[in-house]
Amino acid sequence: MSGHMANDHNGAADIPTLGGARGEALRFHEPVKLKGRKRFLQSLQRISSSPSLARLGRIPSSGYRTGGKASMSCVSLASSSSTYGQSYGNSYSSQTSVGFSTAPTSVAATPVPDAHPFDFQSRIRIVGQPLSAQAATIPVTAPLPSELRSVAKEFPLTVAPEVTNLNEDYFSKPILDVVPERKRRTIDFWDEMPYEIRIQILHYLQPWEVVRCSAVSRSWHKMCFDGQLWVNVDTHEYYRDISSTSLVKIMTTAGPFVRDLNLRGCAQLWERWASHGHAISNACRNLQNFSLEGCRIDRSSVHHFLLRNPRLVHINFCGVQAINNSAMKVIAQGCPLLKFLDVSWCNHVDAQGLHKVVQTCQKLKELKASETRGWNDKAFLVDLYKGNTLERLVIAHSDIDDEGLEVLLQGEDPEIDPLTDRAVVPPRKFRHLNLSRCHQLSDKGVKCLAHKVPQLAGLQVSNILSLTDDAFKYLFEDTPLLTHLDMEELEDITNSTLQCLARSRCASTLEHLNISYCENLGDTGMLPIIRRGQRLRSIDMDNTRISDLVLTEAAAQMRYRERSEPFGVPYWRDIDVVDLPPTRTVALHLTVYDCQNVTWTGIREIMCRNAESNRELIIGLKCFYGYQDTVNEHMKRVKTGRLDSAQRLERKWAEYMIANEEAGVGGAGARRRRRRAREAAMVHADEEEGGPRAGRRRARSGGCVVM
Repeated sequence: MSGHMANDHNGAADIPTLGGARGEALRFHEPVKLKGRKRFLQSLQRISSSPSLARLGRIPSSGYRTGGKASMSCVSLASSSSTYGQSYGNSYSSQTSVGFSTAPTSVAATPVPDAHPFDFQSRIRIVGQPLSAQAATIPVTAPLPSELRSVAKEFPLTVAPEVTNLNEDYFSKPILDVVPERKRRTIDFWDEMPYEIRIQILHYLQPWEVVRCSAVSRSWHKMCFDGQLWVNVDTHEYYRDISSTSLVKIMTTAGPFVRDLNLRGCAQLWERWASHGHAISNACRNLQNFSLEGCRIDRSSVHHFLLRNPRLVHINFCGVQAINNSAMKVIAQGCPLLKFLDVSWCNHVDAQGLHKVVQTCQKLKELKASETRGWNDKAFLVDLYKGNTLERLVIAHSDIDDEGLEVLLQGEDPEIDPLTDRAVVPPRKFRHLNLSRCHQLSDKGVKCLAHKVPQLAGLQVSNILSLTDDAFKYLFEDTPLLTHLDMEELEDITNSTLQCLARSRCASTLEHLNISYCENLGDTGMLPIIRRGQRLRSIDMDNTRISDLVLTEAAAQMRYRERSEPFGVPYWRDIDVVDLPPTRTVALHLTVYDCQNVTWTGIREIMCRNAESNRELIIGLKCFYGYQDTVNEHMKRVKTGRLDSAQRLERKWAEYMIANEEAGVGGAGARRRRRRAREAAMVHADEEEGGPRAGRRRARSGGCVVM
């Protein structure tokens, strides 16, 4: 036995390694491609060794060992006479199989290649183990190198080209941990989004769009009628696009959240107030601003709204026929915080109902009561005087007279200063006063405004035919903050009133002036106003005697404004900017309809100045309808920066007008021009006589309809 072991030891020293050097790992060379019959036999051998046949129930061959953990389709490397292995006679070796996987087979007639790279009778020493353990652990098969192994294309495996241990079973280890592809998660951003963010997104939609979105699903319906979306319900812009059912739904579901409710123009709710009026008023209990202007509503619904909202600050009932003095009584009892009240054109409201509101609502600052009656009630006017809280009073087309206006401004039986002959009273807080079409007023009443309204910023006294220059003689001197002045259709005032206005302190603060249909006013009064009024924004001069001089002076003042004050000047004015077009602001609006002394020459002067380069302030013009289309097109080109095109248009239009004038009376179209002039004169004659007669007009009055 010892001799035998010695034999083995000596024999092992003579055993050549497969790599050629002692102790080196087994090395394999690149397989040689076979052709013809050998390639065909090799393919059959690969098919026979396929592991898929085992799954199909194929009986393994007798030479294939299956007792181990894993086996390899390779021949035994032991000699035929050795007790540690099997003979090579019936199977291929890894080296003789030219690098392909060779499964052992029991078929005796399996063809074997002719050449053998080493002696079959020699034994192979296992590298990396002690000699004493070789007898127990010597394998009967050798693993196939990884680079010669057939691997799926989709899972490539990179292994070192050298095999260090021949007894390592590569088939017992997984080739690669295949991570299954994860399915992409479908994210529903809208459902997973916080509810508050969704509500905030819906805030960017128009109200009628939110109502349309409510039809998507039940969850959307609940979300679209959430009260957070309807804090401000203002329907005057979309009342035509929303149904009465949706409006009722909004007010009933979101009622506790609603603060501002404006139902202006919602005539479609008329049939809903009878059935849903109480439900709506019960839901809307936190209103602060409430407007029913132009609505058709029953009185009981109005009273329920007023009784359930004691925090109302702003109430607008303009033109609501259901409002009467009983509604004023409800307001006086339940709305102590009221600051704004509009009952204009409410025919059933008079001074008696307003008196109750004035007595209880001590914070009232704005009162609009146009077309109401009873303004000669001294008790009511005395309470207004004592309260002295009103800042805006609009009583246009009312029945107030001079005596009532005196009581409103200076109370009853005031103390008179013997030196100045003025009433010694505290100044009024009026900032805006509208007395238009109060035909019972005269110079005596309007003169009471002098020295009593120092904070007055807006005054409207249009269409009071009895007013003359004496009414405004002292008024302008004591109103340094005056910005709006409306004197339309005051036929008896002259240029002296405008000259007095130009000399007063308010000339520098005046922004809006209306002297339309004041036929006695002309250049003498308007030129000083144009020069002194550096803050003027709009001037209405329809049917006056102004001429082209006023338009020329206004165009020159625009250039002066640019040099004197930075009104409307962009922030990059002092920076050298080449690419940006100049911005042009309409700083003054002029209206000169039907001004007989204004010709196309004055219109051209305005157009020429507007089209100048480096201009930032321009003039907007409304003129004779025959010139207006040209003026509008010129203004559009100027605003878009097409100055060359605007100048070309102005030049061509001037040439056209000059050609028409050169034609003269005997030129082309003279008969047509004479006929039109005659028709215009007839229309003017009808206007002087009080308008066209009723019934069928005479043939001579078939003039221009536009004029």
